[in-house]
Amino acid sequence: MPVFEYAGIDRQRNKAAGIIEAESDKAARVKLRKMGVYPRILSLEGSKKRVSLKTEINFSKFTQRVKTQDVALMTRQLATLVNAGIPLVDSLTALVDQTENPKLKTILSQVREKVTEGTKLSDAMKAHPKVFSDIYMNMVNAGENSGTLDLVLSRLADFTEGQAKLRSKITGAMVYPVLMSVVGVALIIMLMVGVIPKITAIFADVEAALPIPTRILIAVSAGLTNVWVIAGLVVFFGLGFYGLKRWHQTEKGRLFFDRRALKLPLFGRLNRMVAISRFSRTLGTLLNSGVPLLVALGICRNVVSNVVIRRVIEETARNVQEGASVADPLRRSHEFPPLVTHMIAIGEKTGDLEKMLERVADTYDNQVDDTVSTLTTLLEPIMILVMAGVVAFIVMSVLLPILQLNQLGG
Repeated sequence: MPVFEYAGIDRQRNKAAGIIEAESDKAARVKLRKMGVYPRILSLEGSKKRVSLKTEINFSKFTQRVKTQDVALMTRQLATLVNAGIPLVDSLTALVDQTENPKLKTILSQVREKVTEGTKLSDAMKAHPKVFSDIYMNMVNAGENSGTLDLVLSRLADFTEGQAKLRSKITGAMVYPVLMSVVGVALIIMLMVGVIPKITAIFADVEAALPIPTRILIAVSAGLTNVWVIAGLVVFFGLGFYGLKRWHQTEKGRLFFDRRALKLPLFGRLNRMVAISRFSRTLGTLLNSGVPLLVALGICRNVVSNVVIRRVIEETARNVQEGASVADPLRRSHEFPPLVTHMIAIGEKTGDLEKMLERVADTYDNQVDDTVSTLTTLLEPIMILVMAGVVAFIVMSVLLPILQLNQLGG
């Protein structure tokens, strides 16, 4: 059924706006009048057609997207409303009125309409896979089937907020180093293109052989000011990037890059910890919500982006289907640290696998925080040293021939 966006006034002459489902714009107007709303603007959501008394263009709709933080906040609010004993349809109505993100407001309106018609909440969410992930829908489905939707929503809110926090922390930690790198490279290029050629021009008539650092500096500066050299470099790196990207999309290429990503100095350990933390947190949350182990392992496979770890999870699922434990195939892979496999094995023996997985996730989340803080602390002085080294090389390249000329003149 089409979804219409409306704006107008109610019987108290207050502004009213929102989203409504109807078979046509005429039916939407009738439905709104019954609600006591008199629309001035009525548009078909997702279409260019607009029926209104005045023309209004909202460019934010074309750029608006639903962030993980938006979904986390919405889940927390829904969990609070359901925990308070408010019926699901009324809770969704409150969310539609309260949500500020226009796209999420539209999606929640569509979900509410389907739930009103008798559809399960998890089934209504399946129409929006870009907003509600597999783990989200499976947990909601498990909560509905077990009659513990309020508890599952609370756990899902904690999980979603944790994932959003981890992603934001890693992204935020990399912003400063990347910004410093871009600024530093830009300044050096400006120096090599605008300043160095004027300084090195005085060495053009020198008959004596210039020092090697000076010749390197002049060659680099000349290359950066030569259009053909720049064009060649752009083409070379462009083709190289395109080739690596295409190879990365293949199974062998993805496996090669992901395996190297786990072995990188400093960052390799961080990549492994993030993957293990995400696997442990997802599996523990799913099992706590009543999702069967094999289904939970299948969802975890999609949550982890690293192909190497993903293959280990697939092998673990096959072994579990044949009657094996979770810990044994993880231990044989040598991709999971012994501490993790031991804790999972103890959890399976004691029957507290969910709690043990959550402890593993908490442990690795703390290690990720410490590692990110350490890397951020180390990157700043390393970048300063690199920039200082480049500047020192430029200064030395300029001063060496001057000192050499002074000695010859003396």
